Amino acid sequence: MTRASLTVICLALFLSCACWAKPNGAKNKKPKQVVPAIECDVRAGKISLPEFIVKCPAHCKETKQQVYGTSIYASISSICNAAIHSGVITNAGGKVIVRKMAGQNVYKGSNSYGVRSLSLPKWRESFVVSVGKPKKGVIYPSTLDYVPSRPTYVKTGHKEAKAPAVTTVLPATTAPEPTTTTPEPTTTTIATTTPAPTSTTPPPPPTTTKARAAVHKVRDAGSSHPYLASVAAANSRQSQSSQGKSPSQVFRGSAYPNRFPQRASAGLRRPEAGSAARRQPSSPVGPAPRSSDSDPIRKTPLDTTHTRVEPVDAWKPEANLYESGFSVREQEPAPRAPEPVSQGDPNCKVDLAFLMDGSWSIGKRRFKIQKDFLAEVAQVINVGVAGPMMGIIQYGDDPVTEISLKSYSSSREVKSAVDKIVQKGGLSNVGKALTYINRQYFSDANGNRGGAPNVAVVLVDGWPTDKVEEASRLARESGINIFFVTIEGPDDNEKQNLVEANFVDKAVCRTNGFFSLPVSSWFALRKAVQPLVKRVCDTDRLVCSKTCLNANDIAFVIDGSSSVGTGNFRTVLQFVANVTREFEISDTDTRVGAVQYTYEQRLEFAFGQYNHKNELLNAIKRINYWSGGTSTGAAITYAAEQLFSKSKPNKRKIMIVITDGRSYDDVRAPALAVHRQGVIAYSIGIAWAAQDELEYIATDPDKEHSFFVDEFDNLYKFVPKIIHNICQEFNSQPRN
Repeated sequence: MTRASLTVICLALFLSCACWAKPNGAKNKKPKQVVPAIECDVRAGKISLPEFIVKCPAHCKETKQQVYGTSIYASISSICNAAIHSGVITNAGGKVIVRKMAGQNVYKGSNSYGVRSLSLPKWRESFVVSVGKPKKGVIYPSTLDYVPSRPTYVKTGHKEAKAPAVTTVLPATTAPEPTTTTPEPTTTTIATTTPAPTSTTPPPPPTTTKARAAVHKVRDAGSSHPYLASVAAANSRQSQSSQGKSPSQVFRGSAYPNRFPQRASAGLRRPEAGSAARRQPSSPVGPAPRSSDSDPIRKTPLDTTHTRVEPVDAWKPEANLYESGFSVREQEPAPRAPEPVSQGDPNCKVDLAFLMDGSWSIGKRRFKIQKDFLAEVAQVINVGVAGPMMGIIQYGDDPVTEISLKSYSSSREVKSAVDKIVQKGGLSNVGKALTYINRQYFSDANGNRGGAPNVAVVLVDGWPTDKVEEASRLARESGINIFFVTIEGPDDNEKQNLVEANFVDKAVCRTNGFFSLPVSSWFALRKAVQPLVKRVCDTDRLVCSKTCLNANDIAFVIDGSSSVGTGNFRTVLQFVANVTREFEISDTDTRVGAVQYTYEQRLEFAFGQYNHKNELLNAIKRINYWSGGTSTGAAITYAAEQLFSKSKPNKRKIMIVITDGRSYDDVRAPALAVHRQGVIAYSIGIAWAAQDELEYIATDPDKEHSFFVDEFDNLYKFVPKIIHNICQEFNSQPRN
């Protein structure tokens, strides 16, 4: 065989091997994206990656895990329910890409795809979600490392130590993870110019096998992410430095990090003047220097108490103290993770303000009892951003805000703030305090949430030193639910000293006993905690809040012409009674007036003439049929003069005109005049009513302010429709 033939054969074999190897090599170049599966309750803030992909299970919507925000969500939100809310996935589940963002000053709640998200005033971190289709060439982590929300504890002494655990979410696959042959990292000693201590004390006991394995697990879990690697190293140093210390050394080190934050974060001994050896910091790696045999500390047995280890997310990577060139005194304390915002009791979502009595007549001892009462209320009511928010005003000569509605978001914080309140003294000017909360306290800037009922609870010792009726009336008309807790009220001999008799009945929202809570003595005040909390949380009975049913002045303008007839007129009155029955009737809620007209007009009763529902319904039944012609335009003008000119400024003005035929006078000019006064006019035409006149009378015919009924007997069918339209229009208007 010639050399040329041999060369050709070798070349052919080489090309064949290259062709066979190419497909296998191509397969290895495109690793498949492994998506880790999570549960419905996993929150974005628990995962310490800036961007990652997850797979959500089905039916997360039914779990009702909470979501905060719209489009941009607070990191305490459920990832899967946020994805459903944004439309990225359906309730059947699916893949979601999560990207972290900076915290927002406000998160607005909304209803979307069957998920109700909540509002949140502020949070430190946000995230957005998108469809789980990675961009070309982008590979997301196949495992997710959770950051624990609470610190774990290491028990020092002869017993085994437990290292902080990092929970790892494995990918949704049965394939085993590739093992690594990286050798176990060894602890190195940092060389310093300071000579080693000459103490003959034996070295501290080594870390137990289980503890060492747990630390290695943390290191291995963190090896894929530099942040978690530094976390593992920091916790390893913390665990080692706690071994073999006396109780005093542990106290000076990590057992009480809040007491000496600088020394706790750096793992240092307390420097003492006049001793160069003690000013020298102990090594952050390995055991701390032991004191001499003459040191009494050494004779203390090993500590067996729990030593606190900071939560993983509170640690940050930091340079070695000796390598960085910074002195011990320049070392800043490690930042602590902020406390999570309490959600509170969602069944008691109210904005609650307590007016506490700070007058001199109460004395220091009873003032302390009052503070204990408020602290216990804060504990029982479960304060939180999705439940009740609690504030306190102290009143004397003048009111002053002690705690605003947005100051604290947990019962523990409110309770701590109550303990610091100092009595200011003065008179018991309750009326001035009620004016203050109405004009200033329940404002958006002060934390008023708008969608939650406003509740003011007044604590008063004895009786007020000023008048409360007018101030409380204005507060009620603004939608504030007023409760009174009176302690040791005046007896019969002291009632002559009252500035205003029956001040409680004049101030509270109702005189049925629900809004007033008399307490016989200060020592019995604690017994009122549970009854009061139950009442302020009963949102169905907080009737002073503005709603479509209790914030109106309604005028019925009723056709009494001859074409109506006596029988049909009684049917009309029954319709008026049915509509009236749906509203809360009182001077501070809805007021009703009525005008009957023919050629002439007659005021049947004015706004506020009947402030109880039963009295009002009886007054409607007593209206006598008049009979005559039909001058609807003149009746509208008459109602504006006799009723709406005396309407309250905080009430919605509603006019309901009922007629069965064409008017003998013009209705356009009178109707336009009342529209300009802010009156919302509804027109109801029966039988022979003129359609064009009904549209002139109605404020907006396109919004169904105009109705036509073929027969009087069918009037009752339109009661729900009218109530629905009144409420729908009210809810679409901005709140005061």
